[in-house]
Amino acid sequence: MREFSAEYLRRTREGMWDDSREALRGLSLDDRERVLDVGCGTGELSRVLDSESPDDCEVIGCDADVGLLSTASDHVSVVAGDATRLPFADDSFDLVVCQALLINLPDPAAAVTEFARVSSDLVAAIEPDNGAVTIESSVDAEAGLATRAREAYLDGVPTDVTLGARASDAFATADLDVVRTARYDHARSIEPPYDESAVRSAKRKASGDGLADDRETLLAGALTPDEYDDLRAAWREMGRTVVHQMGDRAYRRIETVPFHVTVGRVRGEKRDMTAPKPGR
Repeated sequence: MREFSAEYLRRTREGMWDDSREALRGLSLDDRERVLDVGCGTGELSRVLDSESPDDCEVIGCDADVGLLSTASDHVSVVAGDATRLPFADDSFDLVVCQALLINLPDPAAAVTEFARVSSDLVAAIEPDNGAVTIESSVDAEAGLATRAREAYLDGVPTDVTLGARASDAFATADLDVVRTARYDHARSIEPPYDESAVRSAKRKASGDGLADDRETLLAGALTPDEYDDLRAAWREMGRTVVHQMGDRAYRRIETVPFHVTVGRVRGEKRDMTAPKPGR
């Protein structure tokens, strides 16, 4: 499984549900008693689940990275564990959910099958389609260069980071009945006044460090070393323009990432055999 830093997760997930939580309606959070957030990272989604669930509902975050769990534990109970070998008994929860996890796994269906094992009712996956990301920028070259870099990255990354709406295929493999799907567009904006994260991002563009970090993945696909060097040179030039516009307080950027929320229910025969819900 691919690994991410706490800073990356904070930057990409922070505030995701601040403007609307309508896409989470299919999770029936008002009725939940025990919820598991798999691949919780630093706990951004765990906090949303906790705030939207009843006061007596227990929300637990689970992640294989104990370093990330140290941050999540400030807000919810946490347990270290692998998404494909969860350290919980069958039917321990009435909702198991993940966000941007399946796209980073080599076998998403294996994880969803494990989610179904520990759920007595619902399983939900909130997964992006990173192939459909759009960017609007005051720097003319940025959107086109971002598209070039993204296409090369998608060609080289070993997992399906465009999974999005096709998460339902993994649900079918896990014998879950899909009961609801919804799309939620997460828009991340940069505009004056710029926070520290935006300034750091601009400086990384100007230095080319971001592309350098992904060099191995970019070259794992069809991109040649010469094409990579050309892309990085153009990227650095674009970054310098970003920094210049920031100095004039003129830089603006909106990145929109489409997320697809897939909700499945365990088959009726399993629910009929399930003991009373945990904690009751």
